[in-house]
Amino acid sequence: MSTTDIHRHDFLNIVNACLNKENLNEIRKDIAQLKTLASDLISNNNGYVLIRKDNDIIEYSHSLIQKELDQIDKTQTIERTKYYIKRLIRSLSEKKTGEINDLNLNRWKEYDDLITDSLWMLNKRDKSGTHKADYWGNFIPQIPNQFLRRYTKKGDWVLDPFLGSGTSLIECRRLGRNGVGIELNKETTRMAGSRILQEKNPYKITTKVINANSAKLNYTSELKKLKVKSVQFLIMHPPYWNIIKFSNNKEDLSNAESVQGFLELFGRVVDKTYPLLDKKRYCSVIIGDKYSAGEWIPLGFYVMQEMINKGFKLKSIIVKNFDQTTAKRNQKELWRYRALAGGFYIFKHEYIFLFQK
Repeated sequence: MSTTDIHRHDFLNIVNACLNKENLNEIRKDIAQLKTLASDLISNNNGYVLIRKDNDIIEYSHSLIQKELDQIDKTQTIERTKYYIKRLIRSLSEKKTGEINDLNLNRWKEYDDLITDSLWMLNKRDKSGTHKADYWGNFIPQIPNQFLRRYTKKGDWVLDPFLGSGTSLIECRRLGRNGVGIELNKETTRMAGSRILQEKNPYKITTKVINANSAKLNYTSELKKLKVKSVQFLIMHPPYWNIIKFSNNKEDLSNAESVQGFLELFGRVVDKTYPLLDKKRYCSVIIGDKYSAGEWIPLGFYVMQEMINKGFKLKSIIVKNFDQTTAKRNQKELWRYRALAGGFYIFKHEYIFLFQK
C-alpha cells in the first residue's frame, strides 16, 4: 500500500468528524466506513494498519483498531460513544510515555504480551536467533525481554554482573539497549561473547562482555572506557548457591561453603553495583530455593532480604514456573517417588524479585 493511497483515505479526518455529530446512527455509518478503510489499509507483511498523519505514518495493530471500532459501534449513548472516539484519537495522534520506558500508554492495549501479573507461566523457551538452552542455569530470554521493555528506553545502559551464556545482552541487542555483562568463567565468557556478537544489532548499540569477578571489578573504570557514568537497569541471575557448580573458583558463589557465605559473596556484588544504578531505577533478581538434607532452604527470600538490607525497595515478588530442569529431565517418575517417600514437594517455581533504588 503506497502512502499516496493512504493519504487519499484520510482516516483521522473521519474519526475527528464523528465528534461533531449527535446522532448515533450517523456515527455508526462512519464507523462502518472506518472498519472497511482499516481493512483496505492493512499491511500484508505485519498485520498493521498504516495511517498518514501530516507527514508521518502511524502504525496500528489491525486487530486492535477493529476492536476499538467495534466498541464504539456497540455503545448506546452519545456520551460513551464520544468518550471512546476521543480515546481512539489520542491513541492515533498522541504519544504518552513515562520516564523509564518507551511504552505509549495511549496505546496500552497493544502490549498484551507484557505480563503485569505476579504469576508467570512461561512454558516455552524462546530459541530464536542466538538463544540456546544448552548452558546449565541460564534463564529463559522472556525474562530480560519483559523487564527491558518495561523498565528501560532505547539507548539506556543495562548491567548484568552474572552474565552466564549472555541471554540478557542478546536481548539488549534485539531491543536497542546498551549492555555490559560480567562473567567469572573464561570459557563461558568466550562463549557468551561469541553468541552476543552473532545476534543482529539493528540499533547499533554497544554490548561489552568482561571476564572478571563481579565482586571485585572496578566498574567505574570499565564504564569510563565506554564513556558512561551510570546504568539504568540491573539484572542479576546468580547461581542458586551450590545446586550447579559452575567452576572450581573459590570466589564463585556456587562454591560458597554455607548459606551465609553465599549471601556475603552476593552482597559484595550488590555493594559494587548499587552505586552505579541511577536513582529510582530498577533492578531484578532471579533466584530459586534449594532442598538439602531434608530441609527446604528459602534461598530466594534470603537474597530478597539481602537486597533490602543494602538499600533497595521491594516492588514486586514474581513467581515463575519451570516444568523441567536439566537435572530432572526424563526423571519425573523418579522425582515423584522421592517426593512421596521423603515428604516434600518438587520445585516447580523460582522467584523474580523486582527492586527500585
